[in-house]
Amino acid sequence: MKRSVLQKLKDRGHYRWVVVVLLFFATTINYLDRQVIGLLKPVLEQKFQWSETDFSKMVMAFSFTYAIGLLLFGRWIDKIGTRKGYIVSVIVWSAAAMVHAFVSTTGGFMIARGLLGIGEAGNFPAAIKTVAEWFPRRERALATGLFNSGASVGAVLAPVVVPLLLASFGWQWAFIVTGALGFIWLFFWWHMYYLPAQTAGVSVSELAYINSDAEELIPQQKVSWASLFKMRETWVFITGKFLADPIWWFFLFWMPSFFASRFALNLSKPSLHLVIVYAATTLGSIGGGYLSSYMIKKGKTPVRARKLSLLIAAVCVVPVTIASYVDNIWIAVLVISLAAAAHNAWSANIFTIASDMFPKHSLSSVIGIGGMAGSVGGILFPLVTGLLLDHYKNQGNIIPGYQTLFVFCGMVYLLAWLIIHFLIPAKYIKQ
Repeated sequence: MKRSVLQKLKDRGHYRWVVVVLLFFATTINYLDRQVIGLLKPVLEQKFQWSETDFSKMVMAFSFTYAIGLLLFGRWIDKIGTRKGYIVSVIVWSAAAMVHAFVSTTGGFMIARGLLGIGEAGNFPAAIKTVAEWFPRRERALATGLFNSGASVGAVLAPVVVPLLLASFGWQWAFIVTGALGFIWLFFWWHMYYLPAQTAGVSVSELAYINSDAEELIPQQKVSWASLFKMRETWVFITGKFLADPIWWFFLFWMPSFFASRFALNLSKPSLHLVIVYAATTLGSIGGGYLSSYMIKKGKTPVRARKLSLLIAAVCVVPVTIASYVDNIWIAVLVISLAAAAHNAWSANIFTIASDMFPKHSLSSVIGIGGMAGSVGGILFPLVTGLLLDHYKNQGNIIPGYQTLFVFCGMVYLLAWLIIHFLIPAKYIKQ
């Protein structure tokens, strides 16, 4: 019996996990490039005399083009495939990341952020579709959690790498070096990635396992882009992204500044505090993916397992409400780390719930629509954040602004879960 189980695992093959490694590194680079400007914010706002509102405009420029890019890339990748779609996406975002080094005005940075947003928008539609192409449902949440942990690793590397590049070579090289990493990744993607049936490294048994699901829960006829908006399943994903994504971007773009303002953290050298916050997100991403996969193995339906995992994640975000009220920096690190980890657990499951409810041929379109919704939230929330923080900064004390923001961050996931609870069609819970 024991030999039989081990033999099945051996015969099944493992090339699909090589694909996850490629997705992991792409997502790592994606988030590393995205976060550089947040870590350089204290330096650049002094050099270029930025206000909080100026910085929020740059975040909004990224969010706006990211929203448009998600919508376009989502549909486009469904048509041309993940291999070509990823190549275009990485070329655009890597070049845009390097462009930051050669601008010196607020408008120039907004243009660079906008180009970065367009390019980076291709990552998640391509990655989620790739997972759906390479994994049966029972493994998708774990695979998604693993590649999505690249966002956490990128966020961990940034507080270490960026200050070192800043101190050694100047702020321009922080953008140039991190941007160049995408072009290195492209070499491996070009030579290693094809669809499962076209990949020499995939055994017959692994291909059979990849295709082992009783195929899609939704009929296989083509679904028009416009008709997706009429489906409750689409609005489940839209809700999960619109309300949660802006909070994660707040954690990415404003956490360095928060720690500098609240606890006088020196951002000109590597920060253990930020490393811990973003390292915790790796555990959340992988743990969130594992949790729902474990529930499925124990007999829960896929959508029920994702829904319960989302609730657990939402509850774990609540303690972040006290982050700016405490005087001990390590308590703030603890509650922000828990919230950031919970967000990534949320993210792994909200992405996977979409792949549970939609066929592969329309999945990237759905991911693009939901991602666009998240980016719209990412446009509105930074605007409010910048205005709120500038208001309190002008009064001589920025901390009450952060207190208001953290309370909102702590409660919004529960609101999102409640809406999702009523949106999910009953058929997915009962199957």
